[in-house]
Amino acid sequence: MQLVTSEQMREIDQYTIQMLGIPAMVLMENAGRAIAEEVLSYCRAKSLRTAECRHPGQYPAWGWNGQKRPAYAKDAMQASQATREEIRSDTGDREALAGERWLILIGKGNNGGDGLVCARHLADAGVDVRLLYAEPPESLRGDAAAQHAIAERLGLPRSVYTPGEAGTFSGFTGIVDALLGTGAKGAPRGTYASLIREANGSGLPIIAADIPSGLDADTGGLHDPCIRARKTVSLAFMKAGLSQYPGAEAAGEVMVRYIGIPTDLPPHVSGAGQLLTEATLWSELGVSVDRPRQADGHKGTYGHVLLAAGSLPMSGAALLSAKAALRAGCGLATWALPAALLPHTAGAVPELMAAPVPDDGNGAWSEGAADEVLRLMQARDVLAVGPGLGRFPGEAGFLRALWEGIPRPLVVDADALNILAAAGGLAAWQRRDAATVLTPHPGEMARLAGLSTAEVQRDRLGLARRFAAQHGVTLVLKGARTVVADPGGRVYVNTTGHPGMATGGSGDVLTGIIASLLAQGLSGIQAAALGVYLHGLAGERAASARWSSGSLIAGDIIEAL
Repeated sequence: MQLVTSEQMREIDQYTIQMLGIPAMVLMENAGRAIAEEVLSYCRAKSLRTAECRHPGQYPAWGWNGQKRPAYAKDAMQASQATREEIRSDTGDREALAGERWLILIGKGNNGGDGLVCARHLADAGVDVRLLYAEPPESLRGDAAAQHAIAERLGLPRSVYTPGEAGTFSGFTGIVDALLGTGAKGAPRGTYASLIREANGSGLPIIAADIPSGLDADTGGLHDPCIRARKTVSLAFMKAGLSQYPGAEAAGEVMVRYIGIPTDLPPHVSGAGQLLTEATLWSELGVSVDRPRQADGHKGTYGHVLLAAGSLPMSGAALLSAKAALRAGCGLATWALPAALLPHTAGAVPELMAAPVPDDGNGAWSEGAADEVLRLMQARDVLAVGPGLGRFPGEAGFLRALWEGIPRPLVVDADALNILAAAGGLAAWQRRDAATVLTPHPGEMARLAGLSTAEVQRDRLGLARRFAAQHGVTLVLKGARTVVADPGGRVYVNTTGHPGMATGGSGDVLTGIIASLLAQGLSGIQAAALGVYLHGLAGERAASARWSSGSLIAGDIIEAL
């Protein structure tokens, strides 16, 4: 699924209207209808949930986390099926919408015009609607003004917002936010700011038209104030800001609805990125989540990973990476480790080969250890460096020797990233010809880019795209909705994952997965994209097996691969 910025969406609109000849009023009509349909869907689902809880002596069919209760819901589920059939009928539909009263917040731009169309379709379906204009409707222009005139002729009840007026939201069951669209810049001001605050404070469910008012459509940043929506109906394409936190949280459930604009981007619009799904992995990158094996394959078929990782206090990070690499399908894995670690870790992962390097008995790395790693790499396919590596005298020389001396794929993580940043960053290092994957979390990315962590988080997609292109690397910017960017300008936003994955060692697991996929012959962007997708998917599976997501540990992710 394509992601677009506000400027790209403006260009797409103009192309559709001027070059394709689809009238703007047609697009507005389709947009308003789509929003209304999502409001009606929400109302029907609410009615269904209420009906499911009305059967005496039965448990509701939905758990506290929105998942069906498999153990004791048979009778309730049968009753729910009957309820669904009832709601599918005309009589059931009217009953589902009975008592629904929705307040439609109307701004003066095209977003407000979409809201006016939405109100008309809701009224046609039997919903009691009222229009609340942020400004006198005489301020509307163009197509939005034409939609206001239609609403007036139909006699839809309306009023103009007065800040602090008692009873503005009383008696309503929901709100449609059609105040500010993608063209709005900066924080909402004046009556718009007041109206957003009161809407949020009403406690009513809010469905946002295109984006929540006050949300930065490009970055996902939240202005003060910003609508907190239960659902957002993104029109034509998903706006980039809806894919990143905190915007993703403020948007709630996001539905992308077709409104007549072609689903393929115009030739002159590149897009901001794509959501990383199983379909995207196959159609765009040619990789399968199933990772089929050859019938006549052997351990040499699937590559050999070398890890330069671990130190005396942090040997676990290397073991997690190594085990993850093996679980992700590489045929062989070797751990290059300071010699003093070997007695403490031998046999921890029986399938893993160990290659001790000289360490003066202190369990730490040294600059001279690079020679042994380079020797080991002559018979291996990919090197992963960094997990649990620690900081040590001569670290820059050690990493530079590997960076420049290995003609094979390289994954750089954790302490290796910090060493890289401390040694002048990528601007001071030559470009590598082989695939190079960097996997920073926001703090490490801040050090690499010379920014604050807040600045990194403020524009994750844009920063990842620029950094990858400037330095010729594949970048995996970790976090909720991990961003993957390659030197050619491709950007993907991952859709898998779980909050329980916020635990020590989770990033080490990801490093091992990506290294494993590189060893199996995937390109940098293929390995990085598939790696983060599988990592998140395994996290979801592992969390579903736990009573509490807080009990998830990194090893659980490996076992769920």
